[in-house]
Amino acid sequence: MPENPTSDVSAEAAHAQWKADRLAAVTSPQGNLALIETRWLEPGDTTTAAQAAEGLPSTVVVTELTRRHLTTGEPERGLRFWDSASLRNQEFEGIETFAYDPAWRLTGTFTPLDGGRAVPYEHLRDNGFTRELPVPGDLAVTIDGTDYDLDAFDDGGTLLLVFGDPTNRSEDPAQRTYGPGRFLFVQDDSGRTDGPREVVLDFNRAFVPPCGFSDQYNCPLPPLANRIATPVTAGERIPLPDAH
Repeated sequence: MPENPTSDVSAEAAHAQWKADRLAAVTSPQGNLALIETRWLEPGDTTTAAQAAEGLPSTVVVTELTRRHLTTGEPERGLRFWDSASLRNQEFEGIETFAYDPAWRLTGTFTPLDGGRAVPYEHLRDNGFTRELPVPGDLAVTIDGTDYDLDAFDDGGTLLLVFGDPTNRSEDPAQRTYGPGRFLFVQDDSGRTDGPREVVLDFNRAFVPPCGFSDQYNCPLPPLANRIATPVTAGERIPLPDAH
């Protein structure tokens, strides 16, 4: 019997809610499944989202985004086209997920670095080139007896870990996860902004990155430091049907 069954039940209920929230997010009108095109504009092209949306079906919404050019470093403007009636949305059957396992809720230590550092991340659609992402500190955690120093980058004020493990390449269909790797938000409830502090890596909330739902995303891939030797049998595995 678990030492604290009430706590276990509460954790499983929270996990069920997280899964429901994930399904709602990926199937929303501008969720991952809805992205049908990412179009990068040539320098000087002033096409707006409203102009690009003219004449398109009512299910399509166009938004704007920017990035740095891979080689010149200059800002690039782009347009994203979202279709709530996309084929992927119509075919979607859910997300295969491992059963909740409290053993995969791990405690680590995050130590901020003055000024942080830039870590080169290869991205799925960049043909082997890398883009530097801001890593604000050192993330230390022990997994299955092995100590890791992981690189989690700053994603709008939250640490985002991009990691890989042997399940990505598993030949067992019940264990296989999304091939390029998975994402995990690091939980920091300390309320602090400096000094070493305890953080939580709940791998039950590892999730399939946006590029697992639409090939119009350009997701970062796990750097060498984030390749975990132990199979992480927790969190989301693959979207159904698996088109990647």
